[in-house]
Amino acid sequence: MSQSDHPETIYRTTPRRVGKMLAIIIGIQIVGGLIFFTHYDYWNSYLPQAGKLQEEQMEKAAAAASGASGPSTTQGSFTGTEHDVSLKFVESPDFKNYGFNAPIGSPGANPEVDVKVGDKIVFSVTNGGKSFHAFAITASTSGPGPAIDGTTIGTADNPMKPGQSGTVTFIPGSAGTYYYICAVPGHRELGMEGKIVVGGGAGGGAAGVAPGTGGTVSANGNKVSYSLSFDISSDFSKYGFNGTIGAPGANPDIEVHSGDTVTIHLTNPSKSFHAFGIVTDPNNPSGIVWNAAYKTPDNPMKPGESGDVTFVAGTPGLYHYICTVPGHAALGMDGHLIVEK
Repeated sequence: MSQSDHPETIYRTTPRRVGKMLAIIIGIQIVGGLIFFTHYDYWNSYLPQAGKLQEEQMEKAAAAASGASGPSTTQGSFTGTEHDVSLKFVESPDFKNYGFNAPIGSPGANPEVDVKVGDKIVFSVTNGGKSFHAFAITASTSGPGPAIDGTTIGTADNPMKPGQSGTVTFIPGSAGTYYYICAVPGHRELGMEGKIVVGGGAGGGAAGVAPGTGGTVSANGNKVSYSLSFDISSDFSKYGFNGTIGAPGANPDIEVHSGDTVTIHLTNPSKSFHAFGIVTDPNNPSGIVWNAAYKTPDNPMKPGESGDVTFVAGTPGLYHYICTVPGHAALGMDGHLIVEK
């Protein structure tokens, strides 16, 4: 066969060129994967249009209910005391537990803020984690909001990047329980939720009475009762009453009136030892008021035991019911007893 039978040049590649092409393709995939996974929370923080519409509907419903009793959806006027609160977004190394100042279930996580109507709270917030976050205060008991006007730092669409910080001011306009949260969807459920408990101020409620003064009063003849159980998570990292901290129904608020005779039925289904008490300061478990204690750290309730404690609720204000065994309140066994007039 002569050379003239094949006038066109036949091009062939080489193994070396194929290897270079595969290396380039794999490199692009690796770089793209790194960009995606290192910024996963940013992509995940985008709220779809359907979610935005639902949020708008929630805001409208909250505005319509603003005249109802309970936490206000708007800020009030400054008539009280200023409080400075420092918070930091934190995640656990495995990104399973989130929280403020520490992952949920750890000592110091999600510190509670106790104030009165008209007090000014100045929140200094830092993103100390490796993820993207957004700060907000809401009266909603679940989900990412809606946020109270003027209480946000960043949003789900434009969150705080790691290392960023900001300041926001909140003046509660009515008594009740508010929540400071991460407004990025899903982060509140992972642990980024703390309580702001607002007692009555000059406008009403427990007017002129500092929470936790503990004075005694005469019984008014009204009798009420509540049931509480000591609960611990299977890994012993979270404690609580009627559920571990962060779980639905855990540490329920107990609301009574001054002079009520209150009976609390206690059970210990957990695998640890516990003791019960009502105090003015959860960091001081020996400061029992109204002799409202059952057992002691030296003689605690054993697993499976139960018992009752009865007392007359005294001076109006905000108190804490806790496990008085050292360390247990900090792990989650700390609930509110609210005494009204």
